Amino acid sequence: MFTVRRRGAARLSVAMVASGLLAAGSIAVAGSAIADDATPTAPGATATLGGLKTADKAVIKEEGKAEEHVSAGLFEMSVDGGGTIQTYCIDIKNPTQTEAKYKEVSWDQSSLHDNDDAGKINWILQNSYPQVDDLSALQKTAEIEDGALTPELAAAGTQVAIWRFSDKADVTAVNPVAEQLADWLEGNAKDLKEPAASLTLDPPAVSGKAGDLLGPIKVGTNAATVQVSPAPGNPSGVKVTDKNGTAVTSAKDGDELYFDVAAGTPDGTTSLTATANTKLPVGRAFTGVDSTTQVQILAGSSDSSVSATATGTWAAKGPIPAVSAEVNCAKNGLDVTAANEGDQPFTFKLADKDYTVEAGKSETITVPVAEDQHYKVTISGPEGFEKTFEGVLDCQTAGNGGGTPSSSPSPATAGGSSEGTGDIGSTTGGDLAETGSSSATPVIAGIAIALVVVGGGAVFFLRKKKAAPSAE
Repeated sequence: MFTVRRRGAARLSVAMVASGLLAAGSIAVAGSAIADDATPTAPGATATLGGLKTADKAVIKEEGKAEEHVSAGLFEMSVDGGGTIQTYCIDIKNPTQTEAKYKEVSWDQSSLHDNDDAGKINWILQNSYPQVDDLSALQKTAEIEDGALTPELAAAGTQVAIWRFSDKADVTAVNPVAEQLADWLEGNAKDLKEPAASLTLDPPAVSGKAGDLLGPIKVGTNAATVQVSPAPGNPSGVKVTDKNGTAVTSAKDGDELYFDVAAGTPDGTTSLTATANTKLPVGRAFTGVDSTTQVQILAGSSDSSVSATATGTWAAKGPIPAVSAEVNCAKNGLDVTAANEGDQPFTFKLADKDYTVEAGKSETITVPVAEDQHYKVTISGPEGFEKTFEGVLDCQTAGNGGGTPSSSPSPATAGGSSEGTGDIGSTTGGDLAETGSSSATPVIAGIAIALVVVGGGAVFFLRKKKAAPSAE
């Protein structure tokens, strides 16, 4: 029987792990008004969906319904800044969006957040195609005796096995060779831990008084080294350093970065950006940036461009906020964290409710956000302080909404129309919705929904923290 288990608490997927990514501008709460004119970006890799490239057919069964035929296999994405990645679907009933933009996220910020079998999916990725590209060896290991294991059949068998864990689907490969591989992978899968992010800066926002070192900001990366640079127009008197005040232009995993703000520097804010070229860790999840689209999981990567940004804010006196946000799927919301390294309380408004963070303290407020909806959450304070976080929540598999895969999908264009057709058996990438699209589930043709800012009747979860939370 085809079953799609409803996940426990739906978890928010931030389209932007909105980490305080303001461009250089005036943020002094104790002086000038803030210019929040930057576009927040997700740390790690962002990519554009290219198409379903290597695939064969599969059949999905559900009690009381006709069998649904879909294509199962590998997608390809082009990484912003350079590089190519291959992914499998972990959201069988959700259609893809043509040329959808994706971002790298942790399992906690995807539909895997409460999936006890997420580690087994990672094992499948590590032990099957394309990580194992010697198909003769894979066929022998899986004890497949009848027929030859081609790339198309290997991709289909791998995808089928993944769906059985990601969506609890009753799904089989049409070709017996692919089905034997799927059965072997499912039967032998073991729990593997989640891979680390390709690149993060933690915390993504810091603050303090002029004359101090603002930080530390810890670098997390699988790259051998990352390049570190201040924002264009970085104020004079401010530089990026290590804890000893030595200027830094590169860093490695575990290094700590600081903003060294000279005494007397006018109140303000700036940012730093870390960039690298690296192979992304297999098993990283990818969700849509600005549209609801099929959640993917990384199966292979060329050397690809990754980046992360952090901000620093300083003032001579008064409240000095550092504000960041991240997904909290367990609480169905967006965690907005406000740290105050000033000498006066920081009072702000969030979702039509007033909050105050005392000097030297940090508080996190969870703002509820609806699944599969575009949200825009703004925090505003004195002297024109304002910061906005927005994205699309995507924390549940589409099966939780009762969708049905279609044998003749009509993929939507991300942010636009629902045009596009293609042969269900094609592996050219013309029909991007082939791995588990749905004609019964509405195809979301870009999200143009007005901001979702929860009013006074919403439920907030408030907890105090000593420092801003990690993005990963």
